[in-house]
Amino acid sequence: MLQEYLKKILTAHVYDVAEETPLDYASNLSSRFDNNIWLKREDEQAVFSFKCRGAYNKMSQLSRAQLKKGVIAASAGNHAQGVALSGQVLSTPTVIVMPRTTPTIKVDAVAMRGAEVILHGDNYDDAYGQVENLMHKRKLNFVHPFDDPYTIAGQGTIGFELLKQHVDDIHAIFVPIGGGGLIAGVSAYVKQVRPGVKIIGVQSDDSDAMYQSLKAGRRVRLKEVGIFADGTAVRQVGRETFRIARKCVDEVVRVSNDEICAAIKDVFEDTRSIMEPSGALSVAGMKSYLGRHKLKDKNVIAITSGANMNFDRLRHVSERAEIGERREAILAVTIPERPGSFRQFCAILGDRNITEFNYRYADPDQAHVFVGLQIGSTREVDNLLRDLRRHDYATMDLTDNEMAKLHVRHLVGGHAPFADNERIYRFEFPERPGALMNFLEHMGEDWNISLFHYRNHGAEVGRVLCGLQVPPAEKPQFRAFLKDLGYAYSDETDNPVYRLFLA
Repeated sequence: MLQEYLKKILTAHVYDVAEETPLDYASNLSSRFDNNIWLKREDEQAVFSFKCRGAYNKMSQLSRAQLKKGVIAASAGNHAQGVALSGQVLSTPTVIVMPRTTPTIKVDAVAMRGAEVILHGDNYDDAYGQVENLMHKRKLNFVHPFDDPYTIAGQGTIGFELLKQHVDDIHAIFVPIGGGGLIAGVSAYVKQVRPGVKIIGVQSDDSDAMYQSLKAGRRVRLKEVGIFADGTAVRQVGRETFRIARKCVDEVVRVSNDEICAAIKDVFEDTRSIMEPSGALSVAGMKSYLGRHKLKDKNVIAITSGANMNFDRLRHVSERAEIGERREAILAVTIPERPGSFRQFCAILGDRNITEFNYRYADPDQAHVFVGLQIGSTREVDNLLRDLRRHDYATMDLTDNEMAKLHVRHLVGGHAPFADNERIYRFEFPERPGALMNFLEHMGEDWNISLFHYRNHGAEVGRVLCGLQVPPAEKPQFRAFLKDLGYAYSDETDNPVYRLFLA
């Protein structure tokens, strides 16, 4: 019964390890979406996620004898840290089985709190299978990450705090979903205290077990789950969490990994904090929901659930954030292979900021260019595609092509046996809107461009690797051109990397 959860949540033992986290107003997001957007900052807990609430509430119910024997848990990281912290406070031995795919930052954080860490399998379910073996063999007490009433009640204290912190009307609360413990606890409390508030769950579209289960009316077990948002990568939601979700959750929104990357950037711009993918899941779903329903002037809350981000993942996040926001389009364009064709192509692009340009000479008649552009809307992309095709440029939109975004953009190149008299130079120029077009205009049409790579990294200086075909008799004019160009440059023609991979 839901009424039992109201009592469990109000009497939950969480504040020995957890803090009442702030409810921060997201001014940038609010301005962009014409709504009042608030972030419930569970990333500010001592273990950088909400999971310590449920773990401690469950473990505090164990007897002294049980605590003396120790506890065991399976986790992709955040629950593990919650259990390890709770074990420290309660002075009980803890064993954590984690998937081998768990980010190193989470594994190290668990070990630093004195827990025994065992890496097993590639996902939560593999780890859970190992827990079942060890639990009976070593007579340890299992602390479930989501499908336990005390764990659910511990997470439900977030709902209690939310309603206390925001007494005005709330249109919706957006909650990330993995196994369902967080949304079960929050919704069980909110729907009994303020039933008019919508509870919107959010899942990544490659780990959507709750979405599929609610749609089917039964718990669905996924054959595979994506692990980008590793904290919510669960094949099957819990029995109890599903039961509560069927009664209390209004809708589940699914988002792409690119949309999650964009949400990480959004939260950073508002808070200067970096969420892990699962931690930004609710913000990604909120943005999708607000845009789809065209809401205005509503009060909405997103729970930022965790910030255990591996530093090396930021490279991927920054690469994909603009695409996820639909502020960058990736195109493949075929243009004539002749001097000046680059400049003519860029003239058609107009004043749009070019974020990437990849090209390698391969054919004497036509050039295949991989280009990234900053855009304002998908309509702008449609208009640009029409303009390019009107000028007889064969064009493909690769913005949603995963192979193109993950691999091909880094592989455009190779040897060019027909690029006679090629010289390779690195150039640096002040980075600003229109900088690449200005660079090409300075280069003129005297020499054919046989290689071109440029990527806007948001730095003060733009960097280009360029190949030009310069006949020996024209070297004096070329040297004069370099001097007049006014940009810093380096001759890389004798670089062994060029000889190995591009010459």
